[in-house]
Amino acid sequence: MIKRLLVTGAGGRLGHHLREPLKGSAEILRLSDIVDISPAARGEEVVQCDLADREAVDALASDCDMILHLGAISGEASFDALLQGNFLGTYNLYEAARKAGVRRILFASTNHVIGFHAVGETLDHKSERRPDSLYGVSKCFGEDLSRFYYDKFGLETACLRIGSCFEAPKDRRMLSTWLSPRDFLSLVRKLIEVPTIGHLVLYGVSANRDAWWSNAHADFLGWKPRDTSEPYREAIEQSEKQPAEGSHYQGGRLAAIGILGKR
Repeated sequence: MIKRLLVTGAGGRLGHHLREPLKGSAEILRLSDIVDISPAARGEEVVQCDLADREAVDALASDCDMILHLGAISGEASFDALLQGNFLGTYNLYEAARKAGVRRILFASTNHVIGFHAVGETLDHKSERRPDSLYGVSKCFGEDLSRFYYDKFGLETACLRIGSCFEAPKDRRMLSTWLSPRDFLSLVRKLIEVPTIGHLVLYGVSANRDAWWSNAHADFLGWKPRDTSEPYREAIEQSEKQPAEGSHYQGGRLAAIGILGKR
């Protein structure tokens, strides 16, 4: 077990799924968000932090062994907003991790880095990135930054291209992209426990019948998703009669809309 695991964005939807179950993965969970998520429970440290504040991030990463980096704007936004939360915040975190001697970061990337690929294509970690939004571009930056910090400094990263992590899939697209919270948790645990990962890009997706993404290159992890979107298929197909906006792109709606929703 590692001593201290930092989780950024711990107050968000993904952090909510992981806060309690991850307690067995480290002696101490250091939980951070831009908003106050107090109080700290047993085995927790809570630190309110704006990732755009470099000095605060340096202090946040101190004494940490690993980082689960969920902290970011998690959807399309203006470039100025993304510049602070996703570009500058991610840089600050990697530089702080380097200075603190952190050995591994689990970086929450997104399927929107490949969102302009067509539905039906099977993609893997070597497929061309085709971001469907400025949000997707910001996560491409994070993936490239993580590669640089691995090649230059040996800081390991798993870039998790998360699909659609909800309690249940909500539409036809999610029949392919759904990642159950249980499968997300088991994947994060594997990435914490495995001895070495180097620089790894993989997709966060459950065992859905019509999944578009392959993780065959990451079989060494021994991770097998347990859930599937099939139990939800009939209800979704009955309720969603017409193709959704952007349904021919893997990124769905974000590939179809303009910047900030303007065509």
